[in-house]
Amino acid sequence: MPFAARSRGRKIPEKHGCRETKIRASGVLQIRIRFFCAGAETAAGLTMKLDKIYTRTGDEGQTSLGDGSRLPKFHLRVAAYGEVDEANSAIGVARLHVSESAVQQVLNRIQNDLFDAGADLCVPERQGTGAGALRISEEQVTWLENTIDLYNADLAPLDSFVLPGGSAASAYLHLARTVTRRAEREIVRLAAEGAVNPAVIQYVNRLSDLLFVLARYLNDRGKLDVRWKPGLHR
Repeated sequence: MPFAARSRGRKIPEKHGCRETKIRASGVLQIRIRFFCAGAETAAGLTMKLDKIYTRTGDEGQTSLGDGSRLPKFHLRVAAYGEVDEANSAIGVARLHVSESAVQQVLNRIQNDLFDAGADLCVPERQGTGAGALRISEEQVTWLENTIDLYNADLAPLDSFVLPGGSAASAYLHLARTVTRRAEREIVRLAAEGAVNPAVIQYVNRLSDLLFVLARYLNDRGKLDVRWKPGLHR
């Protein structure tokens, strides 16, 4: 059974890209329907209701994209937005160990933006399709760059690479950083085979840099960083 996408009992209008109730969930990320209706919730000002969590539509190893097309679950596109979802989850775990409210606000915004990135990736950029789809913007990339500059300004200078560790918050942010780098690699692989919004690649790239900076920031502004000592145990 497909999902019935409704807002307070109303079906999402077809003009917003949802094609009535023919929306299917595919994996953890695609259950978040609002992103897979070409930005329908944003366009229509509607809130989504999930009538059912399991659908059985993926039992044969395929999943639905936001434009309704079907792909095998091992496809690069599915892997790419799956990695973005994993990065988002890793950031959620890191937030459990972050006490500074300003950093919490930054991470909360990032988690929301990563949903945008997943929405972007699951609606392929094809000629004549995907119009009105939710896309990562250059402004979101610029915000990351400005935030990097803001927090990096307070850090002790780097004289070596740092090892993941120090505080719990820092260690988990380093873990989130490496998952984000993996997501970037998958997105770049996807871009080598087909059209991908360049801003998505830029966003994920800058995000890993910001997570590195925040990991250092939460290690007492870099003073508690664990430095790499090349050849120490040779």
